[in-house]
Amino acid sequence: MSNSKLETQNSKLHLEHALIAECGPVLIAGVDEAGRGALAGPVVAAALILPLDAPAQLARLAQVNDSKQLTALQRERLFTLIQEVALSCGVGMVDAAAIDQMGILPATKEAMRQAIVALSPAPGFVLVDGNVGLKNITFPNRPIIRGDGLSLSIAAASIIAKVTRDRLMVALSQQYPTYQFARHKGYGTPQHLALLAQHGPSPSHRYSFAPLRATLL
Repeated sequence: MSNSKLETQNSKLHLEHALIAECGPVLIAGVDEAGRGALAGPVVAAALILPLDAPAQLARLAQVNDSKQLTALQRERLFTLIQEVALSCGVGMVDAAAIDQMGILPATKEAMRQAIVALSPAPGFVLVDGNVGLKNITFPNRPIIRGDGLSLSIAAASIIAKVTRDRLMVALSQQYPTYQFARHKGYGTPQHLALLAQHGPSPSHRYSFAPLRATLL
């Protein structure tokens, strides 16, 4: 790996290294979500633990970045690579009906909780993307604003969550072809809003979200 790539990689691990310096040797999990702002489908979270003491393995993840900064093809390729490198990976999800019942923020936290408790081995500390920590887990955790651009662990989790959810939305598109979920992944694009106005919502839409409430008036 070139010096510039090595410097970039080390910068992505700054938070993890600082936490180890603070807490001692500890397994660190990164957690992130996908689909929080969508109008349909589940919110999906992923959590994973990287082998921070294995630089050769981590070097394989040099292209890992915030999932929003990558193409779909790049995410798909990295999805497999991340799972090969990670010590542990967990996924959680909450469907549209449950989101309507509990609200999107509690649903997102629940998906994150599911992903974290699925990790084996369990983490000693969790870095959470966003500005709110998790009170629904027993593991110490810390929110990191824009963490998917600052932490390799969170960035890798963002890719796992995004690819997992995108695949679910492709499956939903086959179940409900009218809404073309495979194209917009449930987000409120003009095309999606036009289809909603024409056909009304499907069972996989989030009825509590404002654009959906408008179509039901």
